[in-house]
Amino acid sequence: MFSPRSGLVSLAVRLACGGVPVLPLRVGKVPFGNCRTCAGYACGGRPNMKTAGPCHCSAPCHGWAAATTDTHTLTSAAWARAWAQAAAVAYHPGGAGLTVVDLDTPDAVGWARQHLPPTRTVPTTRGQHWIYRGSMRSANAVRPGVDIKSLMAYARWLGPGTGPLADLPQPVRALVAVKTQPAGRSAPQAITIPTPTGAPVCRHWTPAYLERGITMAVQRISEARSAVHATVYATFLAVLSTHGRCGCLTDTHAQQLFAAAQAKGETPRHCADAWANALTELGM
Repeated sequence: MFSPRSGLVSLAVRLACGGVPVLPLRVGKVPFGNCRTCAGYACGGRPNMKTAGPCHCSAPCHGWAAATTDTHTLTSAAWARAWAQAAAVAYHPGGAGLTVVDLDTPDAVGWARQHLPPTRTVPTTRGQHWIYRGSMRSANAVRPGVDIKSLMAYARWLGPGTGPLADLPQPVRALVAVKTQPAGRSAPQAITIPTPTGAPVCRHWTPAYLERGITMAVQRISEARSAVHATVYATFLAVLSTHGRCGCLTDTHAQQLFAAAQAKGETPRHCADAWANALTELGM
């Protein structure tokens, strides 16, 4: 059923049997999109997401939230199509009681060697994963070339690594504490989305293209007659999928979207959760 990707399924099952929640990744190192029922967050999300929802979809929907240790789910017909197109296996570090410090550049690796206690390391395409025992909040771009992947995040499985596993140290927790937004703020302090290697700084023809997209997104939210929460999430997801990887989005753009959502009755917390979930869905 799973050929020619059966090796990935076997790997996923072995990891799951060891207590590591796993999911398939498609080409581009991102999770598979949601099924029709879950598209646009219409299902309300899963119970383990930041904004808990009622969804118990049997498909690998909702990115990291689909990660599981249930081998029956992993080998089910509902997951077969994804496995047939999968390019890699990912895991939910926080669900396994782990934290991955993703060091994406040689400079970031050099910084870690000077400032973090040694632990198990896994080589990546551009740097290393440093894995610690213990879970914490995840955050991207906590410093140049460094992401923290633990709770509500996924990391690509690149092997067991080498070296003893150390306990999660305070310096790693402090990196995310610095990124935590002040209470009551309705939008992120800044939007920092690393540009993939080899991608242009901006892929838009003119700044007007981005502004027109933001205007249309605001209009879509403002004109929502029902299912406002689902509309807000779907709109955030659309904006980030189109403009989120080239570095064009600013805090001002996020404020415009958040203001439109709040004018329709969304709370600042719901806006922040919808934005975070959209980033997670896109693997950012």
